[in-house]
Amino acid sequence: MNIHVGENDISHVVEADKAHVWHHLTQHKKFDATDPQIIVEGKGMRVWNQAGREHLDAVSGGVWTVNVGYGRASIAEAVRDQLVKMNYFAGSMGTIPGALFSQKLIEKMPGMSRVYFSNSGSEANEKTYKIVRQIAHNKFGGKKHKILYRQRDYHGTTITALSSGGQDERKDQYGPFTPGFVEVPHCLEYRSQWGEVDDYGLRAANAIEEVILREGADTVGALILEPITAGGGVITPPEGYWERVQEICKKYEILLIIDEVVCGMGRTGTWFGYQHYGIKPDMVTMAKGVASGYAAISCTVTTEEVFQMFKADPDDPMSYFRDISTFGGCAAGPAAALENMRILEDENLLENTVAMGEYALEKLEELKAKHAIIGDVRGKGLFLGAELVNDRETKEPASETITQAIVAECFQKDAVLIGATNRSLSGFNNTLCLSPALICTKSDIDEIVASIDGAISRVVA
Repeated sequence: MNIHVGENDISHVVEADKAHVWHHLTQHKKFDATDPQIIVEGKGMRVWNQAGREHLDAVSGGVWTVNVGYGRASIAEAVRDQLVKMNYFAGSMGTIPGALFSQKLIEKMPGMSRVYFSNSGSEANEKTYKIVRQIAHNKFGGKKHKILYRQRDYHGTTITALSSGGQDERKDQYGPFTPGFVEVPHCLEYRSQWGEVDDYGLRAANAIEEVILREGADTVGALILEPITAGGGVITPPEGYWERVQEICKKYEILLIIDEVVCGMGRTGTWFGYQHYGIKPDMVTMAKGVASGYAAISCTVTTEEVFQMFKADPDDPMSYFRDISTFGGCAAGPAAALENMRILEDENLLENTVAMGEYALEKLEELKAKHAIIGDVRGKGLFLGAELVNDRETKEPASETITQAIVAECFQKDAVLIGATNRSLSGFNNTLCLSPALICTKSDIDEIVASIDGAISRVVA
């Protein structure tokens, strides 16, 4: 595909951007000397900037979102047709795509029952916290209100979502935080907190129980975890971890919330990441890949048991879930999500994710054998990470400066977009992250890995 965008044709757009747009996660001082990147068009795995330069996107829109790739006309058409017919009504009433997508989604999630629509992962997680707190008041006299979260996990950017975030640098400068959130240890065996242990997964899970007992089991209402930690370093759970976590939650009557904002909709090779591990959650949240970025949508999914806790005498004005998401009522989101799911099914993209994920992992292992700076390679499906170290014996983490230099080198030299942990974990922003669209091929993976190979050789040398 050839796209040519002359600088004169879009210079007014660049100037408008520099003058008025406040970019996410960006220090704007650099724009005093350079222009921001304007992404003009996308097709498949590729995007083009304002100068017409083509980039291979290995991070699905920069934040693990565009699962089915760019330029999907059928999704745009589904959204357009729905908006002309019925664009919006408050979520106190239903829409056709909302009902049909909910039905199709629940078919992929045995044991789950109800779908609550909102707009972002942060908002979806906030809904679960409100559900937990309301149950605490209605069933436990307000006492069982604490929510546990895991070190290194991330659950969103609002103040309360940050309160449940296990990444210290993301939280820095934003306190004080919402009370009632308590951290439990991470489960990254490569960075074992207890030295060498025979069964790290069991030890990491038991550490959660230790926190519960310290806080008082009668005060803890829920535990929220990512099935695979995303921005905290692409951490796959150790063997035996999830089985023990579920035993603990059941023992102490603690609701288990699974944050699928990144892993959901095929990213790991199953519809949802938790389905690899036999997890039976009480609530599941999702966002990014639900509509692959073609419309804003997130979902908070619950079991029927959780839902039934909010059914009561209609004359009781305080019994129902008193929450609203204004644009959770926009019909564009579920319309896009329905077509997104059809594409995933019809093009066998979950199967492709498994095959290409295995191939990508092999290629990263080859890079590890070649470059001593790669200390660990991990991941599942098309969700992969390579942790960089200064010394494999001591596992001293490479600096964020080195990690970001490799990302920049891939971008500047080869026009390949890769990701990395970034201003999240003090001393541990040292993991390269890959999450290409689920349509990717071996050729795409070869190009991505070759770019990382060259970038490491140039930066580390």
